[in-house]
Amino acid sequence: MSASHLPISALWLDPFRPLSPANAQALAGAGLVVTTVSTLDALQEALSDDQAAYAMLVLGLGGDTSLLEDSAALVKASRLNLPLVCRTERRHLETAIASIHQGACHALAADDWATSAWTQTITRARAASQAAAAPVNTAASAAVNAATSIPHSTHAPEPVRSVVYVDPISRNLLALAHRVAMANVAVLIEGPTGSGKEVLSRVLHEASASANGPFVGFNCAAMPEHMIEDMLFGHEKGAFTGAVKDHRGLFEQAQGGTIFLDEIGELPLALQAKLLRVLQERTLVRLGGERTIGLDVRVVAATNKNLRESISQREFREDLYFRLSTFKLRVPALAERPGDILPIVARMLGRHGRNGQGWSVSPAAQSALLAYPWPGNVRELENVVQRAMVLCADQQIDTMHLMFDDMSVESLLASGYQAPAASEAAAPPAVDLQLAQGVPANIQELLALVQEDDSVDMPLQAAVKHNEHTLIRAALESSRSRLEAAEKLGISPRTLRYKLARLRDNSLSQLANA
Repeated sequence: MSASHLPISALWLDPFRPLSPANAQALAGAGLVVTTVSTLDALQEALSDDQAAYAMLVLGLGGDTSLLEDSAALVKASRLNLPLVCRTERRHLETAIASIHQGACHALAADDWATSAWTQTITRARAASQAAAAPVNTAASAAVNAATSIPHSTHAPEPVRSVVYVDPISRNLLALAHRVAMANVAVLIEGPTGSGKEVLSRVLHEASASANGPFVGFNCAAMPEHMIEDMLFGHEKGAFTGAVKDHRGLFEQAQGGTIFLDEIGELPLALQAKLLRVLQERTLVRLGGERTIGLDVRVVAATNKNLRESISQREFREDLYFRLSTFKLRVPALAERPGDILPIVARMLGRHGRNGQGWSVSPAAQSALLAYPWPGNVRELENVVQRAMVLCADQQIDTMHLMFDDMSVESLLASGYQAPAASEAAAPPAVDLQLAQGVPANIQELLALVQEDDSVDMPLQAAVKHNEHTLIRAALESSRSRLEAAEKLGISPRTLRYKLARLRDNSLSQLANA
């Protein structure tokens, strides 16, 4: 029997459901031998035992993740590379999603004792341990990787920032990224717009040996051509009119760290040649300068274009392509990794919620989110979540609150959405749409205004959009800042910026520039 198939050891803490002998035997059949602890103090004592080597920590959660938070703090303090697995009741799906969001490598139903389920759990714990392992094995990683008991000899590194990589495809990508991060090679990240390429670039930086250095990002499509060279490589005082002092470019600012070049396919050809020379020589000369400056910078580039096609069309240099793509990583579209969708939703609800509000998503709404193709990827998902938070008054998101990008307001109303009734006004709403006096406070009042105004001769969707513009105008005029206006509208400042940009595209410059 190979080492990877030998029984492995796990710590087991479940204050809600005691482990029966029959259940322990079922776990043993899957290759998992458990050591049970009943309290956090007992868990802390077990973690401090240098002679023990555990492959994972299994936690039985109740209706929240408080036990996970306390246990994760103990694991972090112990400096062990110990993957966390959470078990929840089937009726507490939101808790399972939240546990993944908070760092658990896997979650499964509390009544699931199937051998296949626990075999998959062991596999995921092994992958999580390998992804976070230091070059020298700790006791936990050795237990998972080789199922042997050896004392730990070094501390595990601090984990990179929490990212939502739950789907098996994403987990494989994360494990590969961690491996690539340890090698000081240029990386080219490919993937559709909004899929999370910058997130992966930060993972590469924070898992690398230069994690303590700066991370500097630059969008190659966001600047005029005549400014890009100065932004990237800097200039000396007097290099041109207005150059009153020396300027360190982004490459110099990224010394000892990582520079992230987003939308690299949009870099003008003339600058591609200069970038190629900098990458080849690992040196640069500022504009107007003579001194050669050595570089110690990790280069990560990203693109949503097919650079091979750009090369054939003479829009991108082939030699630069090969210099940037020492290792290529592809971020799949969101539809290709459905296991990430609900955990991402849980994170967004936590990030955009105010005053500690707890949100839940109905099973029907979860199914709708999983079934949608997400052509706009994670960015579109964030739009849908924020719209749902605006439309939902009781933190209980259902299908009627999901307004996808290709869905009109008429479709929303036809789906059964109704604004909160007047009798519910006494309870504080989740999203406050109340603005200055005389401004409609919800969709129901908007529709009433449209119906009462005989001069409005336009389709319902256009009428609602027109009154949405009225809402935004009133909020801006009655507020000291856009941040305050967004607060009054019950939306995030980012959503308000998006709406203003849409209005600007529609030539409503007066409102957009308010």
